[in-house]
Amino acid sequence: MKIVVFGSTGGTGKAFVEQALESGHDVTAFLRNPHKLGINHERLNRVQGDARNEEDVCQAVLGQEAIVSCLGSESLKDRSTLTIMTENILTASAQHNIKRLLYVASAGLYNEIPGLTGWMSRMILKNVLHDHRRAVNAIIAADMDYTIARPMRLLDGPVTGNYRTSETVPQDGRSISRGDVAHFLLHALEDGTYVKETTGLAD
Repeated sequence: MKIVVFGSTGGTGKAFVEQALESGHDVTAFLRNPHKLGINHERLNRVQGDARNEEDVCQAVLGQEAIVSCLGSESLKDRSTLTIMTENILTASAQHNIKRLLYVASAGLYNEIPGLTGWMSRMILKNVLHDHRRAVNAIIAADMDYTIARPMRLLDGPVTGNYRTSETVPQDGRSISRGDVAHFLLHALEDGTYVKETTGLAD
């Protein structure tokens, strides 16, 4: 499968690129700095651009079969960058007739985290969650074959395969490795599962 990955130099994006290549896919990594990824592979293509630029995104999406977005906010004060980048991805998807989109958001998107942890996430990540909600709402309205991942606190770490999924958040779940989030995305893509679903993830 031909997959373009936005946010490919972040922890989750890079893990997805590595796992997708290992699984035999052709991967296009969209990134501002083509030398930053640090992965060399015959099936890896680097495309330089800015996801805030619609033309750059449209060029990167051309010829792809699926889109993976592991983009992040620029700061805790940012309330719009994710929405802008996602709208550019949706425009490009419509232009090139691509329906499959996998998007990494955050747990707490729907105020679903209980207790003190939920309260803290709402306070600290207020702007980020607002931005993610707008982006996710745009994806759903566009009628994509989407999978929205809503991981709990992200930790650096490899694939363990020992993570749980839930429509809300896994009970008592507090964190998950970036490798496991990438694993979830890849298998949802390969197996055609979690389509038109938003899924909470935790270890």
